[in-house]
Amino acid sequence: MKRKNLTSDERKAATVEAVIALAASSNPADITTAQIGSYMDVTQGALFRHFPSKQEIWTAVMDWTANQLLARIDKVESDNPLDELEAMFVAHVDFVVTHPGIPPILFGELQRRGKTPAKALLQKLMAEYGVRLSTKLTRAKSAGLIACDTDIPAAAIMFLGIIQGLVMQSMMTGNSSMMREMSTRLFNIYLGGIGAKM
Repeated sequence: MKRKNLTSDERKAATVEAVIALAASSNPADITTAQIGSYMDVTQGALFRHFPSKQEIWTAVMDWTANQLLARIDKVESDNPLDELEAMFVAHVDFVVTHPGIPPILFGELQRRGKTPAKALLQKLMAEYGVRLSTKLTRAKSAGLIACDTDIPAAAIMFLGIIQGLVMQSMMTGNSSMMREMSTRLFNIYLGGIGAKM
């Protein structure tokens, strides 16, 4: 990456992008500030002027991830809750395909022991995501578009579980492009599971 004069905010954003790019091909736990600096063509000292610690870099990555994913989901609007659910599913999958370094970072953060600011942000992301998802499922249920006895919390977990399973499959095979094709087929099975009335 060619060095150029950047504002503090631009440098922080570039650092987040560098970490996500490196995590696509490296174990996030093994990424060092030296690697990040090398990728950005800056010294570690320059990096630490913007992020006093490595943990603050991970917190910034998690904050960016939460904001970007939720922003994509919040753009989903339709008079039909089932169409909204599908658009939300597709937006989530597309986000992961576009940023393949994100899943390893999230899974790695969840494995850390104890509480960290990054893990707290991840938990907040999942809570806010869950509220949006449950709201769409409840709307679909109220409109009679899914089975009247649908367990909303379980349906929400199942929705996320399908995406997480797709992510794990793509990580094992090293083929993230298959996620888009498989997502349509899996979402149709999901609709069948919640008794969707098309």
